[in-house]
Amino acid sequence: MNAELIAGVEFWEKEKGISRERLFAAIQESLLAAAKKAVGPARELRVTIDPKTGDIQAWAKLIVAERVLSKHDQISLFDARRLKADVQLGNEIEKEVTPAGFGRIAAQFAKQALLQQVRRAEKELVFSEFKDREGDIVSGTVRRFERSDVYLDLGKFEAVMPNRERVPTEEYQIGERIRAYVKAVEKTDRGPEIILSRSTIDFVIKLFKLEVAELTDGTIEIKAMAREPGFRTKLAVFSRDPKVDPVGACVGMRGQRVKNIVRELNNEKVDIFPWSADIRQLVSNALNPARLRTVKVDEARKHILVTCAMDQLSLAIGKRGHNTRLTERLTGWKISVEGEEDVVPGFAGKVAHAEAELAAVPGITPEQAKLLVKSGFHSVAELAEVDAADLAEIPGIGDAAGTILIAAQGEMARRKTEPPVA
Repeated sequence: MNAELIAGVEFWEKEKGISRERLFAAIQESLLAAAKKAVGPARELRVTIDPKTGDIQAWAKLIVAERVLSKHDQISLFDARRLKADVQLGNEIEKEVTPAGFGRIAAQFAKQALLQQVRRAEKELVFSEFKDREGDIVSGTVRRFERSDVYLDLGKFEAVMPNRERVPTEEYQIGERIRAYVKAVEKTDRGPEIILSRSTIDFVIKLFKLEVAELTDGTIEIKAMAREPGFRTKLAVFSRDPKVDPVGACVGMRGQRVKNIVRELNNEKVDIFPWSADIRQLVSNALNPARLRTVKVDEARKHILVTCAMDQLSLAIGKRGHNTRLTERLTGWKISVEGEEDVVPGFAGKVAHAEAELAAVPGITPEQAKLLVKSGFHSVAELAEVDAADLAEIPGIGDAAGTILIAAQGEMARRKTEPPVA
């Protein structure tokens, strides 16, 4: 049994890297507990184990007395001098008190202590190795499930991905290899525990930093971000270098960078858009590609009312409301989206609009505008292309034809030279 004990120590020393001295110290501590049960209340009991042979011995310190009143505390002068010839009354002498059959009991205690020490050392090793790895991405194999928690084999260690850290749209299989974010290394009653996550927003940030060098060197910054795991993620990015397009850098050539991330996220949709300090512009960017008509800001209530055409409403809101909900989280503002029906003007409305456009041109009176529209001219552009002689034939226009034509052509020239209104 002693040889088996020594072999066990050597195995765990090589397998787990636990020092031989530490293992023997743990065994010795357990053997002392075993000796106290086997020997009884001996005075200053101690146990030794030979690290080479595994021989176990129990020792007690006894006081040399002329008359022994307590065999656990005292030894007669005669017996003491058989152990040490020059011992005197009142001296202390150490005597071996190893009981018969102690080896079997001691071996059981030693084996149990050895396993406990190995488990303790493993836990300490987990904590020491992973305490500085919070924020890293690790790869592991799904080992088992406990309720809805997933346990992963990381090689030497085991980690857990609690149900709250799972992506609701993902299903895992025993033996499947997955990557996850080291969210925390916690000390629990059961020892250190590695907490992994695939649902945290930090997982996506870390994936982008691994793919996009400009994020790592600080050229590009993720200013704001929101995520609904498994469905959609939004990132507002900003470039400190005007020559670097932040969106283009994150997307990568032919979209390769973002494709790698989307693949890791099991096809979760990722929206990347430019950051803006202007809340109106930021909301417009975040709701893109929906075409918005107006963005009204209520500073006091921190509320934004967005209007768009009815055919853009579902695009702006997004599937299950993800688009607006994530935009709210990203900006910190309450957002309402309303659709507007396009009003198609009737014939009378079109006539009135044409008359108003022509009458607005300096040199054309409202009465002349009515006559022109009645004759089939519905815009300044149409009017500017006609000959003066044709205009003169219109009843009520006559000699004013030249003036009207010059006014229309001048208006068209002005429109071409003036910049469009933003």
